[in-house]
Amino acid sequence: MTIKERYEAARESYKAVGVDTDQVLLALKQIPISMHCWQGDDVTGFDGAGALSGGIQTTGNYPGRARNPKELMADMDKALSLIPGKHRINLHASYAVFEEGEWADRDELEPKHFAKWVEFAKERGIGIDFNPTLFSHSKAEHATLSSEDPEIRAFWIRHVQACIRISQYFAEELGTPCTMNIWIPDGFKDIPADRTSPRARLKDSLDQILSVDYDKSKVLVAVESKVFWYWYGKLYRRLS
Repeated sequence: MTIKERYEAARESYKAVGVDTDQVLLALKQIPISMHCWQGDDVTGFDGAGALSGGIQTTGNYPGRARNPKELMADMDKALSLIPGKHRINLHASYAVFEEGEWADRDELEPKHFAKWVEFAKERGIGIDFNPTLFSHSKAEHATLSSEDPEIRAFWIRHVQACIRISQYFAEELGTPCTMNIWIPDGFKDIPADRTSPRARLKDSLDQILSVDYDKSKVLVAVESKVFWYWYGKLYRRLS
């Protein structure tokens, strides 16, 4: 049975329960999906962090991965040409594109470090979503926004605040809201002796991050916590 024949059989089955699959597919074409940049280069990024570590379980050594922004953009173009509908891209902060001789640590990232991505998106008429990068860094070996070390926490708070500014830059340049997802790798597989203090530090860090002045209609902040699930509800209530 061909793909077309399988679809026609499925269409009749759905029709029997009142679902018009042709109309569903037309509606889906209008819903943009955000394609992750890290699928193209195995999460390596371009900020020279070296070996992947600190909250990420991948090597960055996938055969054939993109090795630079030009190759990654070309791979994205190919993928977008094969995916039905019009979509978006999602960038991690570690995919900043620096000019020759230029570099900035993650707490000093600025919109200018993502200008080439904005140019890429404008040429294709697509939007950009964004992620802070709280892994593969010397300050991410144990914990980030919940770290016991106040200097470590302050570094990552500044990083995520910088990412909010960059997200607003994307939204203003491209004329579409930017969803900024804060992926937090902190935590333990086993039950730690103290579960209250890390949560309190994380809450304080998130409060400081969200205290910066930004346009909530342009930057849509989400939290993807791998351990501290309790704070999903707390943050949702704060943002709404």
